[in-house]
Amino acid sequence: MAKPKFRTAVEPLAHFDLPTHHLSICSVSLSQSTVYLGTQNGSLLLLSLNPNPNHNPIASPPSIESVSFSSLSRNVSLLRTVSLSDSPVESISVLAEIGVVLVLSDGFLLLTDSLLIQPVKKLNGLKGVTVIARRFRGTHSTSADLVDSSSNSSKGQRILDKFGGVRANGVKTRELEQNRGRNYVFALVIGKKLMLVELILDGTFLNDSFVILREMQCFDGVKSMVWLDDSIIVGNINGYSLFSCVTGQSGVIFSLPDLSRPPLLKLLWREWKVLLLVDNVGVIVDAHGQPVGGSLVFRRGGPDSVGELSSFAVVVRDGKMELYHKKSGNCIQTVTFGVEGTGQCIVADEENRSGEVVAVATPTKVICYRKVPSEEQIKDLLRKKNFKEAISLVEELACEGEMSKEMLSLFPAQVGFLLLFDLHFEEAVDQFLQSETMQPSEVFPFIMRDPNRWSLLVPRNRYWGLHPPPVPLEDVVDDGLLAIQRAIFLRKAGVETVVDEHFLSNPPTRSELLESAIKNIIRYLEVSHQKDLTLSVKEGVDTLLMYLYRALNYVDDMEKLASSENCCIVEELETLLDGSGHLRTLAFLYASKGMSSKALAIWHILARNYSSGLWKDPAVENGVHDGSACVTSGRETAVTEASKILEDSSDQGLILQHLSWIADINPVLAVQVLTSEKRTNQLSPDDVIAAIDPKKVEILQRYLQWLIEDQDSDDARFHTFYALSLAKSAIETFDSESTQSPDAGRQEQVKSTDIRNDSIFRSPVRERLQIFLQSSDLYDPEEVLYLMERSELWFEKVILYRKLGQESLVLQILALKLEDSEAAEQYCAEIGQPDAYMQLLDMYLDPRDGKEPMFKAAVRLLHNHGESLDPLQVLETLSPDMPLQLASDTILRMLRARLHHHRQGQIVQYLSRAVHIDAKLARLEERSRLAQINDESLCDSCHARLGTKLFAMYPDDTVVCYKCFRRQGETTSITGRDFKQDVVFKPGWLVSR
Repeated sequence: MAKPKFRTAVEPLAHFDLPTHHLSICSVSLSQSTVYLGTQNGSLLLLSLNPNPNHNPIASPPSIESVSFSSLSRNVSLLRTVSLSDSPVESISVLAEIGVVLVLSDGFLLLTDSLLIQPVKKLNGLKGVTVIARRFRGTHSTSADLVDSSSNSSKGQRILDKFGGVRANGVKTRELEQNRGRNYVFALVIGKKLMLVELILDGTFLNDSFVILREMQCFDGVKSMVWLDDSIIVGNINGYSLFSCVTGQSGVIFSLPDLSRPPLLKLLWREWKVLLLVDNVGVIVDAHGQPVGGSLVFRRGGPDSVGELSSFAVVVRDGKMELYHKKSGNCIQTVTFGVEGTGQCIVADEENRSGEVVAVATPTKVICYRKVPSEEQIKDLLRKKNFKEAISLVEELACEGEMSKEMLSLFPAQVGFLLLFDLHFEEAVDQFLQSETMQPSEVFPFIMRDPNRWSLLVPRNRYWGLHPPPVPLEDVVDDGLLAIQRAIFLRKAGVETVVDEHFLSNPPTRSELLESAIKNIIRYLEVSHQKDLTLSVKEGVDTLLMYLYRALNYVDDMEKLASSENCCIVEELETLLDGSGHLRTLAFLYASKGMSSKALAIWHILARNYSSGLWKDPAVENGVHDGSACVTSGRETAVTEASKILEDSSDQGLILQHLSWIADINPVLAVQVLTSEKRTNQLSPDDVIAAIDPKKVEILQRYLQWLIEDQDSDDARFHTFYALSLAKSAIETFDSESTQSPDAGRQEQVKSTDIRNDSIFRSPVRERLQIFLQSSDLYDPEEVLYLMERSELWFEKVILYRKLGQESLVLQILALKLEDSEAAEQYCAEIGQPDAYMQLLDMYLDPRDGKEPMFKAAVRLLHNHGESLDPLQVLETLSPDMPLQLASDTILRMLRARLHHHRQGQIVQYLSRAVHIDAKLARLEERSRLAQINDESLCDSCHARLGTKLFAMYPDDTVVCYKCFRRQGETTSITGRDFKQDVVFKPGWLVSR
């Protein structure tokens, strides 16, 4: 662990030499701007301090030991001296609230006013007091109130109250109660008794008195005592014990070893804790005697006295004062105020949480020290380049609430600038990022020399004025290296310097420092880039960030910034990026600023001159060293970025201008450009079709497909043009495949498969042609047929002839050219004409053009559809040359089928006639049913007597009067049953049999 460095936390304020006729100082008390000295001969001296002497900031502070005591003597004056007794003044307690001083001398308690004007009064009844301690309560204490509780009165007090409340000092209880508005409670040690006493004081010394609240058994040799809340901690040569002022119980806290230093207790006002001295260790305990936090280990052995100043514990011994931080335990400062062996030393503080002054006394003099303001301490550390100590001090003050919010936000920036000029660039930027007030524009002068576009944006904030004005990083590095060289020279000459030891032992190079500086400024600007800044500052941040990226050749970061949303100033970067060869970055920047024409021009140049090495190619980065792979990758990168720009653009002229070279490299991206849905205004189809190279057939076909299928174009021209283009491609493909040998055909098939993987379409051209011819009704089939007239695309011709309604030609192609009997029969079924099958049979039996009859196809047709043919026509149509064994079975089967169909028809006829007769019979039975109505019969709806009224009866046998029948309707009964929807079935003779 590194040894902590000292800092100047206190400075001398005043110096006072004891007059020669006084023996020596034995007690000191400090209250606000007054100091009380108690001497061995029983005198009490009152000193007055000048609270606001001329204070010079410690810009270059001399050592405290070298401060002239004569100059400090002017800050203190002796106001008055009072002789109290012939014995030493052992203790001084200042009750500043009422202007009373309580002094312990010769075992008696003496009272006087704070200005030592009134006569000294002795409190009678208290004799042999060795130690006194005032009761203090913590800020959030819930301790018992001993004064207001009558139950806490002693037994003697309760007995005296029965006799009128007269005490030994002659004061009545009623008068005591009247004066209890200003009461103070103290703990006294008299012999082996620990007494809790209430002093009733009014400041006039006329009615001052005391009340004994409680007595407890104690022990001999008590040297020190502190009363905090309900706990009284006392110390003697054996150790420390705790007494409860409420219950009177006691217990041992620590036992002291043999031959240890005398016990010493100190109340710590800021934390409301107690420091117990155990030899050379200060143990901090709470009001219950439990250790809290860490212990303080004093370097020079056990101190003579302990005080408190802010967050420090002040200890004195042998003419030296040391300040220890209470939390870390580090010794912050050592001050020499006397020679070694000067005698017993005493330190006194102001006994409040905000005390800023301590008084240190030797037997012959008193020196007062005041705390150096926190800001001045920080400045002093920064001037000495103790940056870590300064940062730790600020963090410490922030935790203790002693730093303002403004100071906390200002300090990191100040430290950052000092670290920057001290060549600690990473630590400097870390501090910059912690500052809430620092503006990103404050680092602009470190990047670009003044004057520049952003010079007026830089705030002229010098903070504490500890760092020089900002200059470019090159100058910062050069000045820092010069300072290092100077320090090395001075070190060799024996002169101490404040340059970093690491730099002295391992001097850095200029390139290393400059690279580190740029990297860390980049880090700061990258964070600033994400903040919500004004437009002008954003422009500066992004533009200068690009400058720094280029300085370190961070190509990926440059392109990432240029391609994302940014506020770069193009005019500031054009020449820079063009001159350094970062054309890709410049193209991205143009695109992000809407300068599409310039960006596309650069991508066109890069695609054409891909081998010039203007950028690091992705193929090279991935370890591909093949030249063709690098070329392909470079071209693909250029065309991809160009297509992204054109997909968003609605400038038709610009799109068509660059369409050609994009199509040469990647037809798929060319199609994406033409068919993009991102643009607000779509392109003119006629202009696009005219601009597409006729040789780029797939691009044209894909664009037409997009117009027709995705844009739902109903323009017959486009439909016809698309069909003709597909037909032409299909003919060429068919012809090329038919003219190849089998081996060459297989090789060509493999090759075409590879090409198809890189093609725009994933399906063969004939498949696309057939699908389109079937789905579209807007093209001109005659024009397409004219193109395919001499081709062998029979499936396509079938579709076209069907469009034209020429069924016979369709049947001829299906039956004779394609010999697809199943398709031919299916087409006959679709036509639905009775003579279609006979026409197909004629074609099978008389194919003409010298072709042999297709008897098997004819037999299949008769087998599948013979029942729908007229046997006579079939027999007349059959060729005499047809083998009898093929025709006989078929004709016999056909005749049997005809007879079977005839008999099935007869059965259906007779069954229908039987059902009709049954229905008529059931209707007759329903009509002949009788309903008997008498005088007691009621309507099932309104429950009125029917008598001679007209009535109606529903099929479910419910009877209603005629009025209800008219209201209910003929089809729905009163039960809610609708006889049209829910028919009543009754068994007839046919069903029952």
